Amino acid sequence: MHSLKDLETELPPGLVIAGVLPREDVRDALVLGPAVPPVFRRGALPELPQGARIGTASVRREAQLRHLRPDLRFGLLRGNVGTRLRALEGGDFAATLLAMAGLRRLGLEHAAVMALDPEEELVPAAGQGIIAVTAREEDVETRRLFAMIDHRPTRIAATAERALLASLGGSCRTPVGAHARMLPGGRLRLTGLLAREDGSFLLKRGLEGAPGDAARLGQELGAWLRAGSPADILP
Repeated sequence: MHSLKDLETELPPGLVIAGVLPREDVRDALVLGPAVPPVFRRGALPELPQGARIGTASVRREAQLRHLRPDLRFGLLRGNVGTRLRALEGGDFAATLLAMAGLRRLGLEHAAVMALDPEEELVPAAGQGIIAVTAREEDVETRRLFAMIDHRPTRIAATAERALLASLGGSCRTPVGAHARMLPGGRLRLTGLLAREDGSFLLKRGLEGAPGDAARLGQELGAWLRAGSPADILP
C-alpha cells in the first residue's frame, strides 16, 4: 500500500495499481508557528506577516506561494509530520504547509488554521490523499480481490491526474499540480498547474469531460500546459 502521490508515474514493468481507496481530504493545510502574532492568525495566506519564513520541501507548494507572495522567505523542512510540527514549535519557521489527509489520519487536523482550496488557492499533487495498492500484473487472484475495494470515482480522478503528470514528463523538481473531481452532473473536472520553481511563472487551467475520457483529458490538459509554458521549465 502506498500514498499514490509518491508512486512513480510509470510503474516498474510487471506492477499495476490493483485498487485505490476512497480519497481523503485532498487539500493542503496551512499550519502556523507560535511566533506568528495573533493579528496574523486569522487563517489566510495574504495575511501572513511580511517576509515570513516558510518551511517546506515541496517545490510545488513553494512555487505557488512564491507566485502569490513574492515577499515570503523559504527554508528546507523535511521529515515526518511530528518533525515538522516540532520545527514550528521551536521557532525555526513562521509556517508550513502539510497535506490535510496526513493530518486527519494522525488526528492532528486541529493544527491547521486553514485548508486551501485545491482549484483556486493551492493545486495539490497528483494523487494526493489517495491510498493505492500495487500488485504483480500476473497475480490475477490478488488483483481480483483488490478490485473489489477499488473506488471508481477515486480511480477516475487518479487516472486523469496521473495522465497529466505523465504527459508533462517533469521531474520531482518541477512544480506540477493536478486535481480532478466529479461534478454533480456526472462530468469530470480536471485542474492542472505548471510553474517555475521561483514562482515567476505560473500557468493554470481547468478542463471538463466524460469520466470515461479521464486519461485523454489529462493528456490534453498536459499538452496545453506544456505549449503555454517557457521551454526551460520542462525537459
